[in-house]
Amino acid sequence: MGSQVQQWDVIVIGAGPAGIMAAGRAAQQGAKVLLVEKMRQAGRKLLITGKGRCNITHDAPHAVYWQNIFPRGKFLKHAFGAFFKDDILQILHDRGVETTTERGSRVFPVSNDAKDVLRALLEWMGRKNIDIIFNTRVNELIVEEGQVKGIVALSDRGRQELFAANVIICTGGKSYPATGSTGEGYALAKQAGHTITPPQPALVPLVTEGDIAGRLQGLGLKNVNAVVWVNGKKSREEFGELMFAHYGLTGPITLTLSRHVVEEQAKGHKVEIAIDLKPALDEQKLDARLLRDLNEHGKKQLENIFKLWLPSSLIPVFLELLQLDGKKLCNQLSGKDRRRILLLMKDFRFVVTGHPGYKEAIITAGGIPTTEIQSRTMESKLVKGLYFAGEVIDLDGNTGGFNLQIAFSTGWLAGQCAAEK
Repeated sequence: MGSQVQQWDVIVIGAGPAGIMAAGRAAQQGAKVLLVEKMRQAGRKLLITGKGRCNITHDAPHAVYWQNIFPRGKFLKHAFGAFFKDDILQILHDRGVETTTERGSRVFPVSNDAKDVLRALLEWMGRKNIDIIFNTRVNELIVEEGQVKGIVALSDRGRQELFAANVIICTGGKSYPATGSTGEGYALAKQAGHTITPPQPALVPLVTEGDIAGRLQGLGLKNVNAVVWVNGKKSREEFGELMFAHYGLTGPITLTLSRHVVEEQAKGHKVEIAIDLKPALDEQKLDARLLRDLNEHGKKQLENIFKLWLPSSLIPVFLELLQLDGKKLCNQLSGKDRRRILLLMKDFRFVVTGHPGYKEAIITAGGIPTTEIQSRTMESKLVKGLYFAGEVIDLDGNTGGFNLQIAFSTGWLAGQCAAEK
């Protein structure tokens, strides 16, 4: 790039899912676009979504989205009206990416490879009307009299001023910083006069006290109910799948509850998670079942009868917590001990001590408040020509494809509206 003034219609900062959509849509509308990415390549974070499989979207109507996006999902009404799940799937199908809908309405590529999704999106975006520069960091917006004029970028070519009357910030949040999302977008927005809802990790595993979770590392429990207790009061619950890790708890229901847990812990509250291993049976029915099994197998040792009730790796942990001798015969078990077994099955409890932070968080909660963004266009209410899309906005969803759909839809709408101007 020479020393003459470089001018575009739209500059997009960040080549993740939102940035790719924004740049592609603006270019389709005939705008001359510059896409600026600080990493060596586009879509680094997209490649690790869904454990590298890429959970593209969630196959459900708007109403389900509103229940799964926080703090105010309905802000996305116009974005979803402009571009929704069928639209992103059409783009992928047209470029040879077949998709499949798995349990829980989660949509994945049949190949189970996020690279195919990224390739198709970049192919769709194309290079027509788009200049792309990599290894370039944006550290300042140029704003004059309430109107954006361009950006100041830093790269190995030094400091450059790049001009456009429309700038779209798609820099992501702070989760998985190794992929390039380290919160620059918040600094740029602040500089333009925006407030920032303090970011915190969401969809993050939880660290628990003691060594019990570590001893159960790798064990997955299906169809369990997890209840969050805050200062001794029942606060939230989720039913589904949970996993133990060396540091504590993970798996889908842990991640869904984590947003609430992280918030409560930040307030200094005591947070515990109680797992109900037998949610289909109330205490009375479970007691009847335990009694029946113990009577039928009176001559068996306790550790053998436990195999009817629990996954094998849980048995030594249960016997230890209950201080029961596994060699004891079933017909020697007292009613009091049976009651203790029942209570532990219904309330297997862990004290949460923290979380591994952004390096393990799938998504960032917080960001630019939706009250400072026009929902019909994604334009800033404070600075003309400044737009936001994707995770930099204070919107985050549960696991299941909601977060990528937010990125695709807001990116598309921001690109379209910026180009129309």
